[in-house]
Amino acid sequence: MQYTGIFPRAGWIHATNVYEVNVRQYTPEGTFNAFFAEMPRLRAIGVDTLWFMPITPIAQQQKKGTMGSPYACSDYTAINPEFGTIADFIALVKGAQALGFKVIIDWVANHTGWDHVWTKSHPEYYKHDAERGTFKIASGMDDIIELDYENADMRNAMIESMRYWITAAGIDGFRCDLASWVRVDFWRQARTALEETKNLFWLAEMDPIESREYMEVFDAAYTWKWMHTSEDFYKKQLPLDTLTQLLHDYDDNAGDHPIKLWFTSNHDENSWNGTEYEKYGDSALLFAVHSFTWDGIPLIYSGQELPNHKRLEFFDKDTIAWNGEYQLASFYSTLLSLRRRNAALHAADDSITTYLLNINSDKKVLAYLRSNGRQEVLVLLNFSGDEAALHLNDPVLKGQFNNVFFPQEQLDLPLEEIFTMRPWQYLVYEKG
Repeated sequence: MQYTGIFPRAGWIHATNVYEVNVRQYTPEGTFNAFFAEMPRLRAIGVDTLWFMPITPIAQQQKKGTMGSPYACSDYTAINPEFGTIADFIALVKGAQALGFKVIIDWVANHTGWDHVWTKSHPEYYKHDAERGTFKIASGMDDIIELDYENADMRNAMIESMRYWITAAGIDGFRCDLASWVRVDFWRQARTALEETKNLFWLAEMDPIESREYMEVFDAAYTWKWMHTSEDFYKKQLPLDTLTQLLHDYDDNAGDHPIKLWFTSNHDENSWNGTEYEKYGDSALLFAVHSFTWDGIPLIYSGQELPNHKRLEFFDKDTIAWNGEYQLASFYSTLLSLRRRNAALHAADDSITTYLLNINSDKKVLAYLRSNGRQEVLVLLNFSGDEAALHLNDPVLKGQFNNVFFPQEQLDLPLEEIFTMRPWQYLVYEKG
């Protein structure tokens, strides 16, 4: 495995996965202590990294809804009392790490709420609207105001606020909200300063093909373009080349070794654009399989293992409708277990080769073999509502492969007879 980025990357990142925790909506109580009881279940599924949405208190001025946006912070070094106390959070982090989790927290560096403590103590930290005589509203969202990254004191204060959570709570990294809205030189400054304390995981909420410069600082970034394109692919019945060309674009245009975060849902998508079932219909699980088996890191959002079929309110209390069954726990556990044991699915690893297979003349199936030495994973995804006939006789396909979802089903490759897939079917095989 080679990595030539400016900053050293923690070794555990290449094989990790991320589970986004929406504390407010996760339990009826909506607290850290209530979530504590859920962690053994998530660890048993195979979750490695817990990402907590913003844990800081919410500004009350210009608050939206009854509870406000977690992304309108009022104090960077305090806890939202809705969730509990600082002692509760520290105990949660220690408990999670004892179970084997890594913990990262959401960091909102571009803006704060209107009554953040800095608006009183350091109004010079903010951009100002001269015409209105107020702080500058952040991109039309009237509950938040923009910070001024020309101010060196503000930058230092921001970095020290981030350091607080590393030293006080022992977190393992940051999911950086709207990362590309903040100057890249600040992120470079922050990572340089904070990694003197600990080698962290830096996840950017931006697409890696937006900017190579940002991806020199961050370890991983969201595949936003893939998510939007894949939704269009399903709803508009676009050709498969729409997807394969974008995968090539990620390889060619995202720079050297950025790790891509794949997802079918997250807090923004669920609340504002709909659940994965609204977006992808009967192809939702097929797209999820791609997220877990292509080069990168997969993301699971709170409730996807249920599965969750409702949009969760963003500014108000709206508990996930858990029923104790976790119907997709086995689905996710199978994929997470495969990623953990099979090095062919690690992210940004130069020892891995991904072969796109030309085995379906109708161009309905995305088929790929990921290989790392003797470890191989074969993935067949029928991206159509029709049956698809495959010719599994590509020269790279050799040996016995076991179906990871149904281990009793085996393929001895190459296969001379025609292999047929059902509409929207996904198949994942591991070399025996």
